[in-house]
Amino acid sequence: MATPQNSTGENGFCFAQTLNFSHPSPPPGEAGRTFDAPSRQEPCGTPLSNGTASSGVPSPSDSCAEPLCSTNPGEEETQFGKGIKYVSAEGEELVCGWGGFTPRCLQLFNTSKGILFFLCVASFLQGMTVNGFINTVITSIERRFDLRSYQSGLIASSYDIAACICLTFVSYFGGNGHKPQWLGWGVLVMGLGSLLFALPHFTTGRYEAHSAAEVGICGGNQSLPCAQAASSLSGYRFVFMLGQFLHGMGATPLYTLGVTYLDENVKTNYSPVYIAVFYTAAILGPAAGYLVGGMFLNIYTEIGREIDITPENTLWVGAWWIGFLGAGAASLLISIPILGYPQRLPGSQRYIVMRVSEAHQLKDGSHKKASDPDFGKTVKDLPRSVLLLLKNPTFIFLCLAGATEATLIAGMSTFGPKFLESQFSLSASEAATFFGYLVVPAGGGGTFLGGFLVNKFKLRCSGIIKLCLLCTVSSLLAIFIFFIHCPNMPMAGVTQMYEGSALPGGRLNLTAACNTECDCLQETYRPVCGSDDIMYYSPCHAGCKKVSENLRNGKKVYHECSCVEKTVLPGPGNAEAGKCTSSCAKRPLLLFFMFMVILFTFLSSIPALTATLRCVSDRQRSFALGIQWIVVRTLGGIPGPIAFGSMIDKSCLLWQDQCGEQGSCYVYQNSAMSRYTLIAGLVYKVLGTTFFIVACLLYKPPPPELAPGSLDASENGNCDLQEHKPSLPAEEDI
Repeated sequence: MATPQNSTGENGFCFAQTLNFSHPSPPPGEAGRTFDAPSRQEPCGTPLSNGTASSGVPSPSDSCAEPLCSTNPGEEETQFGKGIKYVSAEGEELVCGWGGFTPRCLQLFNTSKGILFFLCVASFLQGMTVNGFINTVITSIERRFDLRSYQSGLIASSYDIAACICLTFVSYFGGNGHKPQWLGWGVLVMGLGSLLFALPHFTTGRYEAHSAAEVGICGGNQSLPCAQAASSLSGYRFVFMLGQFLHGMGATPLYTLGVTYLDENVKTNYSPVYIAVFYTAAILGPAAGYLVGGMFLNIYTEIGREIDITPENTLWVGAWWIGFLGAGAASLLISIPILGYPQRLPGSQRYIVMRVSEAHQLKDGSHKKASDPDFGKTVKDLPRSVLLLLKNPTFIFLCLAGATEATLIAGMSTFGPKFLESQFSLSASEAATFFGYLVVPAGGGGTFLGGFLVNKFKLRCSGIIKLCLLCTVSSLLAIFIFFIHCPNMPMAGVTQMYEGSALPGGRLNLTAACNTECDCLQETYRPVCGSDDIMYYSPCHAGCKKVSENLRNGKKVYHECSCVEKTVLPGPGNAEAGKCTSSCAKRPLLLFFMFMVILFTFLSSIPALTATLRCVSDRQRSFALGIQWIVVRTLGGIPGPIAFGSMIDKSCLLWQDQCGEQGSCYVYQNSAMSRYTLIAGLVYKVLGTTFFIVACLLYKPPPPELAPGSLDASENGNCDLQEHKPSLPAEEDI
């Protein structure tokens, strides 16, 4: 089947300056043919494309119809000038399809916009699953499977551990191989990981949440066998870790090979916009995961089972597993079209001669080795490739800056909903929805805006690094908002004594004279909000003896609570199931500056990625992204959730007690949580600022003779090649 051609849009290509690709001795069969373009601009009658041949004798008026590469059978490549090689492209390599099945209708999608759409869907699903659903359901999983915060942090870090193991292999060999094949199989593996992550729901017994009327009130049946309370469900964390491991393996090609595949198949000045759209989809994925995951958490995990507790109850476990089933099935489907794309898109060959190198120049000139077409195709070149990147100080410090940002992003995305849940006394679903509202405009908008600014102001590599520095300093200033926090809601026996006085030495004392006769169990944590606006550990600990149901909201209301003081008449008061509502006046200010921190953090992501692509040689781009992701994940993504989880555990006031065994945390101290978050934010933001400054100072751009002309001529005019023709063939890194 003939290679489809695009007659309009960015694939149309015309020479506006004189070009003379002469050859001292024309190849056989090409005698008399020269590639000359007129000195004045001519309208293009036929768009230039690779993989197609023109017929007839060329003339100045139809020079735009000349192909960039020869397609003579058996001719591998023809060198027209010093330093430039035009590689031939066989027609079948550029056709979209699976094996011999290449219908004509599929070729409509065989464009840069087509692959961008499918990669955006894949990145959206990856973000929604890994950074959305998992972070949303982390509290529910801890509750359902008796996990601690550091264990759930280890589950989150398993994704990055798998990526680190696979990145070198995938980026090195995939970078020189068939990128869409690597991408398609990766998305398929990612889908299998999602299905595996949902598996524990179907292999464990039913989740039993005891009714407050049975075991919660004073004088009720308080017996709760230890065998039931202390289960061995925590072993399922290894299944979750394996699912996350598959997520990491599958997503590894997506953000290395996917980015370079887009970069290779569009104009240089369009590349930041395409990558920004791709990453915006990846940011909107987590936002959708928080919103949709929050909705699923309002559905009881055992669908169809009658239950008499509400989502506000701390024993509630929502349907955390539904999202993983849907995302897994969607990933399996979207992998099919990605597997059908060719190794490079039709018309992409022309962008090789358009590209102007901005690679960092090494003093010994060893960076020129990477311009060899045969470099990087065998394992023996792997050490040399690593050495070239290690000798590039700009690349190294961009990697370190990315690691500091990744630590904060990974930690906050994992425990951000838990932070809001504690600060504002929200349920898990409400906190996930709140965090989704922050991430959608701040993360998605910041990601797209970063790519737009690079394209709008046509920033070169040094200017891009300065933009990253400005964004990091702005987010550093905004992070001081964590000096403030919302106070804990008063909780009898936890934050204060039953009489209203402070606890001696900060120790728990859940027993008081008003509930000593109730024989309350500490294993039964079911907080209620008394009519005196004080929270109690359970209806039993509040001394409540009767229960009814509020017809307006369906919540249980407890009466004759001996520990709750009536605000109007003397005597025992009432209590309602669930946490007391926080009336923190600092909530709008805290949310606004959290929004600014997220906005400026993500605003620098695409510029930093673009700077990484430009400061290395073209043939090392995929491998450079792979090495960068290894550094980012090893120093940032992996320790981030674990460090934040351990830090949040330090601010815990009330641990779950399962017959002497410590479970998950019930209540956190808000002031300590904010203080630890502020310290971590300042440390990593100061480090990130320092690394961007050093990267900017050490960057050494190519001398003017190696970077001829100005990008303005190609970006603002109708031409894509520089006017300075003598130095074009001498460009080493095209």
